[in-house]
Amino acid sequence: MQQKGAIQIIEWEDLDKRKFYSLGVFMTLTTRATVYPASLIRTRLQVQKGKTLYSGTFDAFCKILRAEGVRGLYRGFMVNTFTLISGQAYITTYELVRKYVSQYSPSNTVKSVVAGGAASLVAQTITVPIDVVSQHLMMQGQGEHLTRFKPKPKMMLATTKRRLTFGQTRDITVQIFAADGFKGFYRGYVASLLTYIPNSALWWPFYHFYAEQLSLLAPSECPHLILQAVAGPMAAATASTITNPMDVVRARVQVEGRSSVIETFKQLLAEEGVWVMTKGLSARIISSTPTSVLIVVGYETLKRLSLRAELVETRHW
Repeated sequence: MQQKGAIQIIEWEDLDKRKFYSLGVFMTLTTRATVYPASLIRTRLQVQKGKTLYSGTFDAFCKILRAEGVRGLYRGFMVNTFTLISGQAYITTYELVRKYVSQYSPSNTVKSVVAGGAASLVAQTITVPIDVVSQHLMMQGQGEHLTRFKPKPKMMLATTKRRLTFGQTRDITVQIFAADGFKGFYRGYVASLLTYIPNSALWWPFYHFYAEQLSLLAPSECPHLILQAVAGPMAAATASTITNPMDVVRARVQVEGRSSVIETFKQLLAEEGVWVMTKGLSARIISSTPTSVLIVVGYETLKRLSLRAELVETRHW
């Protein structure tokens, strides 16, 4: 009988890397397409002054859908797909650092914290320039007055619809470079690191902790994948709540062109009070819940499908 609490972790050396990367790209793209609308809503909620545009997550969803249609919920998505690169860099760094740390510590918590933080550092270095452009695109439509950069107006011809999509991206990119130079694409980089490194470093140990605790409570025959699928959103909600204040600051720095994380933090508190730090939290948790389920189920399934052939029969799921 399987020992309660003993959820097996597939490590880097157990994987067939060719399968792992080919399946990983599909998983990452599917996940991002699913949760992108919630990310767009979160950005608009965090950037707006008070509740001048939307009163909350559901109100924002309804207004965007009514005024801009489904397409409005996916503004900037084509640019955001380039983060597939950072997604692969993230999981590679996580697994390699985890393997390296295991030489010095057998503790799963230590391995998860260090590997999660290192993976986020690498991924954010690739992601921030993409995020800067995509966030400005997210604000077009109802939120365009809140961003410094706007695409040039173009005639709405059906034959130029595809050109319009990439034309907006080009316009925003050119304007950012003209105004701030190359460093403009890394505006908010420090704020992003202060947000996502702790978030990633917290998510993994909380994920393993919740999975183990659920395993102790669940019947021994309960599939581990179900327990892990429940543990993922719990870990995401915990990490998101802890790191949301810095996520609000990050969004303001990147979209409004601010230069100081500390000054932005002080100004937000002075203008909107301490509750400003909870802005977009519900949207963040809503987006992180399906994200976490997809990531956990997808990632754990990905690792199982990528398991080296000689190890398949040695694992119990």
